[in-house]
Amino acid sequence: MALTKEVVTDKYEVVTEYKHIQVRTATIVKEDGVELSRSFHRKVLRPDMDVSGEDAEIQAMASALWTDEVKAAWLDATQDNS
Repeated sequence: MALTKEVVTDKYEVVTEYKHIQVRTATIVKEDGVELSRSFHRKVLRPDMDVSGEDAEIQAMASALWTDEVKAAWLDATQDNS
């Protein structure tokens, strides 16, 4: 009886006009290769965040989506709420 736990990033979504990136990870527990459970965790990355600690795919998405115009619009939007 071998229990294993695997964490995989299984879904990316781009939401809002400011190109927020939603990242979903799945934690999968298996016994002898048969899945026993699966749970999910989500996080949202904003254009003002440092994504250098994220995997290369997310970094590439952020680089492509978060243009100077998007970053400026996000900064303006967040300052309006202060």
